[in-house]
Amino acid sequence: MHKTKLILLCCALTVVVGSAAVLQAQLSSEEVARLGADLTPLGAEKAGNADGTIPAWDGGITTPPAGYVEGMHHPDPFASDAVLFTITGDNMAEYADKLSPGYKAVLEAYPSFKMNVYPTHRSASYPQRIYDKTKEIAGTARLVENGHGVEGAINGIPFPIPKEGVEVIWNHLLRFRGGIASRTIAQAAPTRGGKHTLVQFSDEFFLLYSMDGMTEADLNNKILFFKQEVTAPARLAGGILMVHETMNQVKEHRSAWLYNPGQRRVRRAPNVAYDNPGTAADGMRTSDQFDMFNGAVDRYNWELVGKKEMYVPYNSYKLHSDKVLVKDILTPLHTNPAYNRYELHRVWVVDATLREGARHIYKRRTFYIDEDSWQIVAMDQYDNRDQLWRVSEGHAINYYDLPTYWTTLEVHIDLQAGRYLAIGLDNQLPMYKFGIDRTAEDFTPAALRRSGVR
Repeated sequence: MHKTKLILLCCALTVVVGSAAVLQAQLSSEEVARLGADLTPLGAEKAGNADGTIPAWDGGITTPPAGYVEGMHHPDPFASDAVLFTITGDNMAEYADKLSPGYKAVLEAYPSFKMNVYPTHRSASYPQRIYDKTKEIAGTARLVENGHGVEGAINGIPFPIPKEGVEVIWNHLLRFRGGIASRTIAQAAPTRGGKHTLVQFSDEFFLLYSMDGMTEADLNNKILFFKQEVTAPARLAGGILMVHETMNQVKEHRSAWLYNPGQRRVRRAPNVAYDNPGTAADGMRTSDQFDMFNGAVDRYNWELVGKKEMYVPYNSYKLHSDKVLVKDILTPLHTNPAYNRYELHRVWVVDATLREGARHIYKRRTFYIDEDSWQIVAMDQYDNRDQLWRVSEGHAINYYDLPTYWTTLEVHIDLQAGRYLAIGLDNQLPMYKFGIDRTAEDFTPAALRRSGVR
């Protein structure tokens, strides 16, 4: 009898503790009410900082610059800004409290690297429906499966007032980037001396989570479909990768397929994940570094360090310009500092350490996530000797025709190899197209087989 009571008591305590864990992950009505009040609709601090170097958020870019026509490379709304100051290896001690360990290491290693700091513009903006959905789901979104999945969320940012590091990462993974989009980009991994071969991709995104009218039930545990075809050089052309990304990654892992043009066959690709090499990247990035970070979160412990003012890449319209040649951007050791733009912004800092028993080439990763957009704007990666290895930059712009704030160029600087990878080069290539005509049927293995041409 006593044994039965003890078992029942233990079960009751388990239910209470479990319920408390779920409730802890959800926001109170008072917290939700802050969205659009003292916080922006996506959870950033609306006010500027005390000394005025970070302005208040006023809605971001809501109107494209005069003369912009859809389909153009996006003109720089801040082209008239002058450089406030330049950070170099010689003077970086003056700015050390606002520099990541990664940037300090790059400045110290490469005298040719410098950071031109410009006035801060909080340009990130999104459709009203994303703001509305964020407030709607803020009280229902919750982590499940030890943080490996999310429930109670659709369209909006699930954790606009994050309490855990993994919530910040989920905000990045589920941020708005449109519904259906395509782009043509190039990738280069210059040698230490600067020689490179451009690899060109044609990408298509089918972003189910963000689609207008989508429900959580209709997702069927899928976040997005992604297809990437290599179109140049000729020796690599014709290969196609397709990925189905999941919401609850314990319930169902990512699915991926590869079309091999030589064999004219579609094969499952279970290794397109984690630290497996990125497509045609010369070993300079992992699969989960694409889009700064993507995929499963289960191999790391995610610590929310807090929020900090830092100099980070922002409003990188020069790197996006069709008036700039790719060859002028790709200089030895790092991209040309003349085209990089850095601003002072508040970022969430999340420190990820490899879980016991888990495997990844990066033992530790520190992420810097923009408070206004939930876009990862910088990242430091450490090897298994605890040595800083790679420093990543997410150079982003407001694609104000949508609008969304998204990377135009990702740069991964390998300090140990003296090389870097640049992916997203689009200067002389066709622009992003949002709202293209695609259906879910275009992202099936059968459709992938039909799309192969060689």
